[in-house]
Amino acid sequence: MVENSATTANEPDAGDIVGKLKTRMIEQTLPLWSKEGWDPAAGGFVERLDQEGRADRLAPRRIRVQARQIYCFAKAAQMGWYPEGREIALRGLERLLTTAKAPDGRPGFVHLQAPDGTVLDPLRDSYDHAFVLLALANVYALDRDAQVRSEIDALLAFLDSHLRSPHGGFLEGWPASMPRRQNPQMHLFEAMIAAFDATHDAAFQNRAGEFFALFLANLYDKQKRVLGEYFEDDWSRIEPVSVEPGHQAEWAWLLKGFERITGCPTGRYRSELLASALRYRDEATGCLTDEGDAAGNIRKHSRRLWPQTEIAKAWIAEAEAGEAGAADEARAALSRLDRHYLSHPVAGGWYDQFDRDGNSLVATIPASSFYHVLCAVVEAEQVLG
Repeated sequence: MVENSATTANEPDAGDIVGKLKTRMIEQTLPLWSKEGWDPAAGGFVERLDQEGRADRLAPRRIRVQARQIYCFAKAAQMGWYPEGREIALRGLERLLTTAKAPDGRPGFVHLQAPDGTVLDPLRDSYDHAFVLLALANVYALDRDAQVRSEIDALLAFLDSHLRSPHGGFLEGWPASMPRRQNPQMHLFEAMIAAFDATHDAAFQNRAGEFFALFLANLYDKQKRVLGEYFEDDWSRIEPVSVEPGHQAEWAWLLKGFERITGCPTGRYRSELLASALRYRDEATGCLTDEGDAAGNIRKHSRRLWPQTEIAKAWIAEAEAGEAGAADEARAALSRLDRHYLSHPVAGGWYDQFDRDGNSLVATIPASSFYHVLCAVVEAEQVLG
């Protein structure tokens, strides 16, 4: 498949794009992933659908994807978009806690399971745990259930006892591995903000503050104005620095969330990160490419779906902050997302990645992208309305 033809940043349907995406989410995406995306026989969420929208029930299942799907349905229920989402999220969480939490007697959540719940990889991965925390926080926001809060506290205790790094932040996993990556730290930052929103417990403000401090001290290069991806154990940068434009944008959005819950000003860093991300755009489509270097050169001209959701969220954050023109840029970014990635023959599906020439590189419809798409539409609805 070759994607739709090139467009300018001024998308023709940008004016009503928020309503269009919200309607698609409610009428197509949530029903598709609640039905075909759930395994009624074995339980749990499937990892992907095929090109025709049929579930691949045999593929191994990552815990991060189970947690992301729980988040999606809990958030949709919170928004009033999909009342059935509450039951689906609770069902998914029950299976996650039953089969993936300490099945081998050791604390924490395993990394990979077979469809029947058998453990395929017992690694305790920090990135996975960030999404389990995000899922728990959003389920807790629905009912403020004491048992869910106890699971949040247990997960935090595991992070502190087994994954804390003496150099700040958290290790890649248990057992530890190298290189260190900013990505798990970023998603733990996101999860702490979500946990504060759900609980209003100041402890989560403080925990989020630890990641903001790590960002300022180590992850972000203030001279080159780029966020690096890979680090030594002491958080010194690994050269040459790899820059993922989508993560520049994602941090810009998260920093606005941190500012919202703490009052700590982040505008300077948001604008710098956003400007850096925009250096790596594909000329033909205006979409973000997958990777560049610290000088602003594009290294990988392929284009994943998720960076497009993150650049939209970064512009939405700037619109929320009152920046002139940001709302129009956000709508244009959402229109590019819609035009190139969400206009899929399977209603509620998406294309995951294109090459430089616009050829689709991923034949399946990955469940992991649902989190990115839903979050972007939620943010657009809340800020742009």
